[in-house]
Amino acid sequence: MTLKIGLVSISDRASQGVYEDKGIPALVDWLTLAISSPFTTITRLIPDEQAEIEASLRQLVDEEGCQLVLTTGGTGPSPRDVTPEATLAVADRVMPGFGEQMRQISLRFVPTAILSRQVGVIRKQSLILNLPGQPKAIRETLEGLREEGVVTVPGIFAAVPYCLDLIGGPYVETRPEVVKAFRPKSAIKPQA
Repeated sequence: MTLKIGLVSISDRASQGVYEDKGIPALVDWLTLAISSPFTTITRLIPDEQAEIEASLRQLVDEEGCQLVLTTGGTGPSPRDVTPEATLAVADRVMPGFGEQMRQISLRFVPTAILSRQVGVIRKQSLILNLPGQPKAIRETLEGLREEGVVTVPGIFAAVPYCLDLIGGPYVETRPEVVKAFRPKSAIKPQA
């Protein structure tokens, strides 16, 4: 089974063509470097409208069959930032560790990381994660932080393949030089 990933960039101005979206290209570039298993992507560029975000998330999971959905943007405290509310509205279960880890990583750089409201949830057999809006922050939260080549703070993607295993998704392998997926020894499949 090939991993199907939904990528949703949430921005009023980018969706209106005021400026170029950088979130989806950053996600595609990083995923191409990090994932060694086959995968496909389905993308959406939408405004900060809760009903539209909810509809996009439902469609990507329920109709398109995405096992992983990554959103970027709309997670701050301003009134138009409603991505977490939309994500929680479509959730079956909340996975709070993903948001906690993203904030821990971002706090290494800016004290305003505590204003970020990213969440991770499960809808049916899909994992939905809200990521930051800036390409550099997207990479850092997915990949983790390194000092002299050694991972000092794990990125959230290290846990994504095993989470997908547990909720019935495809077996996903990563390139360890980018991000090393963690699985218990009993869950590791021999490479073909």
